[in-house]
Amino acid sequence: MDFSWLSDPAAWLGLLTLIILEIVLGIDNLIFVAILAEKLPPEQRDRARIVGLSLALVMRLLLLASVSWLVTLTTPLFSVMGVGFAGRDLIMLGGGVFLLFKATTELHERLEGVDHVKSSGQRAYAAFATVVAQILVLDAVFSIDSVVTAIGMSEHLPVMMLAVIVAMILMIAASKPLTTFVNAHPTVVMLCLGFLLMIGFSLVADGFGFHIPKGYLYAAIGFSVLIEAFNQVSQANRIRYMNRSQSFRERTANAVLSLMGSRLSDAASAEAKPEAGPQPVEDTAFGHNERAMIHSVLTLAERPIRVIATPRADIHRLDLSQPEAAQRKALRDSPYSRLIVIRDGSIDEPLGIVARKDLLAQLLDGRPLDVDAALRQPLVLPETVTVLKALESFRQHAADMAFVVNEFGSLEGIVTQKDLMEAIAGEFPEEHERHELPAIVANADGSYDVEGSLELVTLEQYLTLGDFEDEDFHTVAGLLMDCLERIPREGDEVAVGEWKLRVTAQKGNRTERVLISPQSDSFDAGI
Repeated sequence: MDFSWLSDPAAWLGLLTLIILEIVLGIDNLIFVAILAEKLPPEQRDRARIVGLSLALVMRLLLLASVSWLVTLTTPLFSVMGVGFAGRDLIMLGGGVFLLFKATTELHERLEGVDHVKSSGQRAYAAFATVVAQILVLDAVFSIDSVVTAIGMSEHLPVMMLAVIVAMILMIAASKPLTTFVNAHPTVVMLCLGFLLMIGFSLVADGFGFHIPKGYLYAAIGFSVLIEAFNQVSQANRIRYMNRSQSFRERTANAVLSLMGSRLSDAASAEAKPEAGPQPVEDTAFGHNERAMIHSVLTLAERPIRVIATPRADIHRLDLSQPEAAQRKALRDSPYSRLIVIRDGSIDEPLGIVARKDLLAQLLDGRPLDVDAALRQPLVLPETVTVLKALESFRQHAADMAFVVNEFGSLEGIVTQKDLMEAIAGEFPEEHERHELPAIVANADGSYDVEGSLELVTLEQYLTLGDFEDEDFHTVAGLLMDCLERIPREGDEVAVGEWKLRVTAQKGNRTERVLISPQSDSFDAGI
């Protein structure tokens, strides 16, 4: 073998130039390998890339070693309407058609959201041999182009082979990070498929004798890559801005959901489809109900127990100072299994709770009604304790109910195990509650009819009013009181961000229902 080229500076310069050209010519091959490898199970993707590119290297070295045969591929074999077709033309034509077919199929599946799944519901992956065979077909097409370029750039066979080997080693090393980046950015995948369509078209044109200078193709690809780079930077900055406008609680929830396969945020979805209005996000990995539960769990340590407690005004009570007939009526009319026991109408310091079944046992045994004998003492929690700590207290004391008291020891409300469960999984309406409106009702016009006692953290799953993490209020009614600086009245309206809140039902000092609708231009009041 002749090694005289080692002392020839021109040969080394040609080697460097040829390596760069081989890498440039191999980028389209590398893109196709990255897209095909995604169709395999995760544990087989690295092996498919290495096997496919290694076979491409072997194929190119064999073609270089068979230069005399390769030259015959440019000799016309037959003519059609005055156009001669050589072996190279047929290879280019077949490869171009195959590339057009595969790129078009991939584009259709991604645009239409087609996902191949088995009858069991799991994703269906392609066979390893099938993917490798497709890689080899394209390798054969791209190898012809690469080898022809190498022959035209250098007169020394060792220089050609060394350039191909170095270029392919660099491509194998870059294949995994490139595949990871491409598959992590859907817009990049669409751009790459567009490149493959363009390259496939150029191969078909080349096969028919219409040569398209590669410089034009790579200039278009380079310009498109530059525009996509600007797009990725813009998207990253937009996400960073959205994260700054969200509370720490929202950012944490979105980060955890993202790690588990969910999309980034409600705001991103609303921005992507502004005409659809704010809607609960439907993730690829999690539905809205699952997302809501995960979001609720992640915020348990931030929510005070008073926001999920039944307020004292709604507590069913049994007053021992009343006649026994009135006590029996209260027991009979109450839909709950346990009642708060008070004396002299004072609910600030209740005596305890009584279970209706314990009183029923007395009556069945023929004994007179004795509430004091059936009295129990529940768990007592300060109103500032979080839902997470309350849950732990219930578990430690095996409690089924707790009194929620303020700093002066007065009763503010009660919390049951059902309330704790609803703080995680949403409402579980009982039979007597089924005739009532749900806590939140989504209307067809994009507005929401909500309870005044609805927590803002729950409302955040449907729309974004703002960041109130550091405020003293936690409910829609609390937000209205903060905006109005007084007790709301029916018909009161305030603007919060891009939304208008209107009180539709007020009962005394209590806000029953609020209509939240997109703010119109005619509404000027706000905060």
